[in-house]
Amino acid sequence: MSVNALYDYKFEPRDKVENFHGMQLLYLYWPHHLMYCSPFAFLVQPDMTFGAFIEEVLKPAVEAHPDSARARFLDAQWQLNGEPFTPDPSAILKSSGIDHKSMLTVITPELNGIAGSAS
Repeated sequence: MSVNALYDYKFEPRDKVENFHGMQLLYLYWPHHLMYCSPFAFLVQPDMTFGAFIEEVLKPAVEAHPDSARARFLDAQWQLNGEPFTPDPSAILKSSGIDHKSMLTVITPELNGIAGSAS
């Protein structure tokens, strides 16, 4: 639902990339794994490789989920900002088109949530 201001609403956004000291925000959604109520918001280095992001950021963040040990994230189906995306584990995030406030979606078709709850 959109919101319309009743007056001239001007402000300086605080979530501009310049305010993150060389880092950037990256959102990630893992459908059918609703132990996590919303997409993750990660603070990442733009020159981090996609493979490093998986190993050093994503896997530790989801390790509490029972499906995490069986998740093959590099073999999963990916979307970047709603479009199909094929990540290269050796490519850096920035050169892969992943920039400040990008939204990644990772779909693991073989995993359907805790005890198959998303089936």
